[in-house]
Amino acid sequence: MNTYTQITQDEAMQMMTKNDGHIILDVRRPDEYSIGHIPGAVLIPNETIGTTPPEELKDFDQIILVYCRSGNRSKQAASKLAAMGYSHIYEFGGINTWTGEITQD
Repeated sequence: MNTYTQITQDEAMQMMTKNDGHIILDVRRPDEYSIGHIPGAVLIPNETIGTTPPEELKDFDQIILVYCRSGNRSKQAASKLAAMGYSHIYEFGGINTWTGEITQD
């Protein structure tokens, strides 16, 4: 069974600048996302992730960088995605300790 890898936010920032084809996944609620999120992040709330692969995540080998507010929901979402067969999931905690750029686009 696939698992996910927990990384530091610094490691996530490095991956965001180096890796082509990655996706940044925000698993908070839409109201939280609208207040501020990492630029380019795709919103898929944790509570909407079940056992069916999300439409937005078509490539099971794509690098997926997952975050939430504090790190709890991102761990849950990463576990669920791993159980579905996604193979490159990196969980990096919550936006409440993020020192990188935040946008409201």
